[in-house]
Amino acid sequence: MAKNTLAAYSRDLRRYQEYLTALGVTEPSQVTKLQVAAFGEQLVTKFGLKATSVARVLSGVRGLHRFWLMEQVTDNDVSATIKPPNPAKRLPKAISLANVEALLAAAGPEPGDEDAIALDPFRVRDRALLELLYATGGRVSEIVNLDLDDLVDKALLRLFGKGSKERVVPVGSYAQRALESYLIRVRPTLAAAGRGTPALFLNQRGGRLSRQTAWQIISDAAEKAGLTGHISPHTLRHSFATHLLEGGADVRVVQELLGHSSVATTQIYTLVTVDALREIYATAHPRARR
Repeated sequence: MAKNTLAAYSRDLRRYQEYLTALGVTEPSQVTKLQVAAFGEQLVTKFGLKATSVARVLSGVRGLHRFWLMEQVTDNDVSATIKPPNPAKRLPKAISLANVEALLAAAGPEPGDEDAIALDPFRVRDRALLELLYATGGRVSEIVNLDLDDLVDKALLRLFGKGSKERVVPVGSYAQRALESYLIRVRPTLAAAGRGTPALFLNQRGGRLSRQTAWQIISDAAEKAGLTGHISPHTLRHSFATHLLEGGADVRVVQELLGHSSVATTQIYTLVTVDALREIYATAHPRARR
């Protein structure tokens, strides 16, 4: 599993351990079904976790109890019938193409704008980062973990998704130009400050750019562009998928590009485009509003 996944499950099980300790439970065999169920309720009432986070925590707890049973530490699995809450079906928050373009423009100068590049060359990296996020639909962790060797050629990129699952995705012409500008004009300067890391995107100390810094870059660009609402790296991923489907792309193709293991995960994006179709139909069809 990915480091972030391991860290998340470790935090979840530490929280479960603290909960059991507070109840005076010192042995796995002492845990009851009611205690496990109460822990799940506490995640909502005390910690305010959303349904998806509660489901993840309880998945780790059930895995722990299964392990205890397999290792014969306990005689039965008291967590087996505990079900997580059903997550609310939320529509992805995509932004319009005009807002995407405003966000990209606010992130850094256009490739070829020599005067703007000379004024603030480091923002060339920021522009390339956002262009690549939108062009590929990649998760922020996938993009910041890219190495130079993952550039198959200027039009193809190798991404490693959840579970280190590999996929190759195309890179559009705008992102190609932004990335080329960064690699030629900025990365050599950043690399000179570090120790020769193979990372594609570097910070000002020459090390790999972090997820947190990528989030801050997008947040700063959104504020500069005057975009309201929550704008995150996933906003560009959602927008990538939504705009592709609105343009007529097949949902299976979008599934492959996003790295979803199930098409059911991708199909939630079709709900966004159905709303758009309904609006167009309502305004264009002579008998739509009777």
